[in-house]
Amino acid sequence: MQRFALPILIFVVLLALGCAADDPADPSVVPAGTSSQATGKPADRQAFFGDLHVHTTYSYDAFVFGTRAGPDEAYEFAKGNSIEHPAGFELKLDRPLDFQGVSDHANYLGMLPAMQDPDQAAYSHPAAETVRSAETIQERRGIFAALQPYVRFMKDADPSNREQLDENVVRSAWSEIVGSANRHYEPGVFTTFIAYEYTSAGAGGIYENLHRNVVFRGDEAPDIPFSRLDSYNPEDLWARMDAWRDQGYEAIAIPHNSNGSGGRMFEYEYFEGGAIDQAYSDLRRRNEPLVEITQTKGTSETHPALSPNDEWAGFEIMPYRVSTSVLSEPPGSYVRDAFRRGLTIEASGVSNPYKLGIIGSSDTHVAAGSFDEENYWAASGFMQVTPEQRGSVPSEPGAGADLQNPTAAAEAIDDGTGRIYPFTTAITSGASGLAGVWADENTREAIFDAMRRKETFGTSGTRMRVRFFGGAGLAGLDLDDPELVASAYESGVPMGGDLTGDDGDEAPSFLVWATRDAMAAPLQRVQVVKGWESGGETAEIVYDVACSDGLEVDPATNRCPDNNATVDLSDCSASTGVGAGELKTVWTDPDFDSNQRAFYYARVLENPTCRWSSWDALRAGTAPRQDFPATIQERAWSSPIWYTP
Repeated sequence: MQRFALPILIFVVLLALGCAADDPADPSVVPAGTSSQATGKPADRQAFFGDLHVHTTYSYDAFVFGTRAGPDEAYEFAKGNSIEHPAGFELKLDRPLDFQGVSDHANYLGMLPAMQDPDQAAYSHPAAETVRSAETIQERRGIFAALQPYVRFMKDADPSNREQLDENVVRSAWSEIVGSANRHYEPGVFTTFIAYEYTSAGAGGIYENLHRNVVFRGDEAPDIPFSRLDSYNPEDLWARMDAWRDQGYEAIAIPHNSNGSGGRMFEYEYFEGGAIDQAYSDLRRRNEPLVEITQTKGTSETHPALSPNDEWAGFEIMPYRVSTSVLSEPPGSYVRDAFRRGLTIEASGVSNPYKLGIIGSSDTHVAAGSFDEENYWAASGFMQVTPEQRGSVPSEPGAGADLQNPTAAAEAIDDGTGRIYPFTTAITSGASGLAGVWADENTREAIFDAMRRKETFGTSGTRMRVRFFGGAGLAGLDLDDPELVASAYESGVPMGGDLTGDDGDEAPSFLVWATRDAMAAPLQRVQVVKGWESGGETAEIVYDVACSDGLEVDPATNRCPDNNATVDLSDCSASTGVGAGELKTVWTDPDFDSNQRAFYYARVLENPTCRWSSWDALRAGTAPRQDFPATIQERAWSSPIWYTP
């Protein structure tokens, strides 16, 4: 992408009615004894960027994709050092991350590397010979079929399948993951988290993606992770996390790829049926305070079918159930819809189970996230390393068959110009995303506590900073006051917090302060997304609240005029001299009703730049594929603040 020189800091401050203090009876509040109190001044908190979703050779699918880098290499990459891609080229960030968690799949953890070692019992596993002999892409795809009976069984399924899981291998791999995180932890410089992925595919394993990353706060963890081989039911994971907490292991679970869940990630019912009640809400809120809104397999904010009046709802949609080419049902699969469902549940008298903070992460399966459209490498190893395999450059049918779903048949696709592309879901993948937190310092305790209180945000890969506050009496703040942030903390709650209507019927106000990432495009606009509930029905609206280039929001449409930022697809150069280095404004909700439950979050959009698929086409000397967007508007999302009458 074109490089830019002006740094930006984004502060989005929500100013609303009264603020509610932490309720010790609230199950989402950190249990006593598991979280330290912040020691510094809140206004001195810094934004730290990291990735909590990284797979290495210990994940069975990453191993199949050719990844041989382990946790040590993943942490070295995050610290700014180079590692090798499975295809043999160098991977290196343009700047280090502040924190990272390696989150390998708990089911079958470490088993495939063990199948290569004749001294391990796993060497004699029924699938081991297939694993050892696979060389071509087609043969590696066959590994998934060979492993399917063993990686997908439930605890009450065929015992002969379960016997093929060597728990000694799992414990050894887990011990190495824990040890690597502790070896690479440098408090104040680089933070690591002990983590893993719980990979439920839904009841019976029918690809209803219910995946979670489990992140531990301290330097110790249980001796073996809880996986879908123990239970497909996420409620059982949360119960186990409660038990771990009693043993001194504090952790949170972070769902991801809700977009591919077939509508099951944010339901109105228990996993096995029956309406959500207070016990469910308490259990989920206690263990699941965040959601991953964006990653390489698509963005889960919202969908055009759910938000038809949001012009930006179609951003980086991966429309399939994860690991299939079956379309995923939008209702119950997207984060904004979850926020709306939470208001409905709360109106029924049950606490809102979907008061979720927001992060992004990569879900890389090569131990390294790219985060950069211009320098994109596929997250699935050498099996999607060429533009033809990724579906961004024309090729013969079959050259890029769907490698996320080894059983899918290749289909020829015409992009409307007569050029033929093979079918692959890889074209819907991207370079997203990053987790941002506002923490007192770069340590496990401080960053974890920021995640617990949901003072977090997610980006599609760039390092914009987003702050969001709410409180009564903040509308008159001086935008140029050097103590602006301190005043917001003193008088209100930051993102992730709750407001009540105790102070009357005054409409909430929003203070926006934005500056850009030095190595990304200028900002185009800042928006506030609002959802509300009334009479059992929910609705939503998107307000532009700050425009670049001196433009003003049209009060009739709630939209900024076009700033005419463009991209020249012949060389992927972006407009210069257009866009904002800084945006500030105070905006008051013109449609506020003090009797309605509501949520608010900020969304920040950059000027458009080339999508990775257009960079592929440019380097190949062909035009971008016409049935996918040629450009992308990188963005950031703050955690919401909820208003309760």
